[in-house]
Amino acid sequence: MHKRILIVEDEASIRDMVAFALRKADMDPVHAADARAAQLAIAEKVPDLILLDWMLPGLSGLDLARRLRKEQLSREVPIIMLTARGEEMDRVSGLEAGVDDYVVKPFSSRELIARIRAVLRRSQGEDGEGVIEAGALRLDGPAHRVHAGTQPVPIGPTEYRLLHFFMTHPDRVYSRTQLLDHVWGSSVYVEERTVDVHIRRLRKTLEPFGLDAMVQTVRSAGYRFSTDA
Repeated sequence: MHKRILIVEDEASIRDMVAFALRKADMDPVHAADARAAQLAIAEKVPDLILLDWMLPGLSGLDLARRLRKEQLSREVPIIMLTARGEEMDRVSGLEAGVDDYVVKPFSSRELIARIRAVLRRSQGEDGEGVIEAGALRLDGPAHRVHAGTQPVPIGPTEYRLLHFFMTHPDRVYSRTQLLDHVWGSSVYVEERTVDVHIRRLRKTLEPFGLDAMVQTVRSAGYRFSTDA
């Protein structure tokens, strides 16, 4: 089945270029020129991935990403930010808003398709591995859901992958480089700072349930997941 990719971009020439590249890669592009059109497209049919421009008229791409991460329909849909803002703090702001990856303009169609495929692999790769429990946390692989006790935990796709790895490898310390290799994959270029951002997002996800202390920082070594918090 072709993957449905929502392109949220106000410049028609860029939308058309990206849509052409997606069709060549056997993907199904859907267009939206602003945040409202994007939300309507998602309500009609949830896409497999969202390509989101940072600079949109009205509500910015950054604010839209934050909103999508809070909504039931879109909270688990991977988001790649398309942006001309290549500074580290801008990239960190995007990641903290819930974005899973970013592509800096100008970009090649080949790079964009590679990034899309990598994010789709990461977000969909652990669906069939059964149920994992750690303390009050329960991760249901086939359903792609996380619960704290009886309460559902709203969680983004990258934080889900990170939590899955931690829950299947408890009480061991992993460096940022090791987490990048295991969670993101050694063939994907992602900066080590990205790990810190997603660790913060995972803790923030678990905090309302009083479980954020399970994700522990080990000074000068990396991170560890433990139910003995």
